[in-house]
Amino acid sequence: MPAETLLARITDYANRPNPYPLYAELREAGPVVRQTDGTYLIGTYHVLSALLHDPRMSAEVRGRDFSADPSQEPVKPSFLQLDDPEHHRLRTLAMRPFGPPHSPGMVDSMRGEINTITEELLAGIRDRSEIDLVDDFAYPLPVTVICRLLGVPREDEPTFREWSDALVAAADIKPGEEAAKPDQATLQTMAEMGGYLVNLAEQRRGHPSNDLLSAFANEPDPTMRLTRDELAQTAVLLLIAGHETTVNLITNGALTLLRYPDQLDRLRREPDLMPSAVEELLRYEPPVHMRQRIALAHMEVADTIIPEGSKVVLAFASGNRDPAQFPDPDRFDPARQDNQHLGFGSGIHLCYGAPLARIEAQTALRALLPSLSATTLMQDPPPYRQNAMLRGPRHLPLAIREFA
Repeated sequence: MPAETLLARITDYANRPNPYPLYAELREAGPVVRQTDGTYLIGTYHVLSALLHDPRMSAEVRGRDFSADPSQEPVKPSFLQLDDPEHHRLRTLAMRPFGPPHSPGMVDSMRGEINTITEELLAGIRDRSEIDLVDDFAYPLPVTVICRLLGVPREDEPTFREWSDALVAAADIKPGEEAAKPDQATLQTMAEMGGYLVNLAEQRRGHPSNDLLSAFANEPDPTMRLTRDELAQTAVLLLIAGHETTVNLITNGALTLLRYPDQLDRLRREPDLMPSAVEELLRYEPPVHMRQRIALAHMEVADTIIPEGSKVVLAFASGNRDPAQFPDPDRFDPARQDNQHLGFGSGIHLCYGAPLARIEAQTALRALLPSLSATTLMQDPPPYRQNAMLRGPRHLPLAIREFA
């Protein structure tokens, strides 16, 4: 089939269980492949790495009205959809409560809480012989963690799953369509979640507690405070970035270990390899497969001219299997060295929730290791989510002979 249809085939749900042969086809077709809808698809590691640091590749939502109702105030994008300098300003403000640069102290301080939540979830399923790892463990763990980090009351935590489901379903790459404009239901969800979080933060103003919303609301430096709109967008983004990536990372991780019992046994013998194993999972089965950008100028990329205004899809998952960067790239190796993967992207838009996702995945998979050796996949491949950009199983049914 022609390379000009690769994006349509990659995003076709029929190929969700295994898009990797299509990524290999993409790399063979060239660093840059123009699609029939005018999108430029890129899948080689070194070109992807360069473009992720190129300011001419814009993440910004330019000239788009997100309002479903013209009488409403325009919905402001999060800093994920902005370029520098505004992106840098908002990201800096959002990261400030986490601690010094590159040292997210608030996230690190939650390790004990993450361990506790993990054990509570496992305790609730230990008497069962069959579970759905997604519904019973991989999904509730990160949403509970992120709610505790934000300071959401426990009785409100189930509502966040409904909001998150709705927003993730609306965020996907669809060939042949303009960059998605949120529909009325999505806008309503964004408004409800953002309004709830802002009101919760306002309740903490002058009454600080040990959570992220409280830190935002009680920032002592007036020049470093988020506005109401900025706080809403940042809190919603943290929920998605710190939640959805982790669900996929944990689920893809467990699935991969069950498919490679020799590596599962190795991790049981060498538990200190778990941080390295999570980095390899981020390369081998990444939670984020691609992102869309817009060319701000005519660009020559690997001998191809990309016209100004063109849509460019950066296929991170393809770059992660590029043999020009990774020896034997289709082999899962928990001890892989110099693993400079693109699992969380790179450059100024490196995933905001990456530090939290790493800690949660390491904790979750370490806790699951003793039981996975006595576990059988009930369906392989499992059913996947519709979303091609945030790829992961929707369910992962497991038969467990003995819970350790």
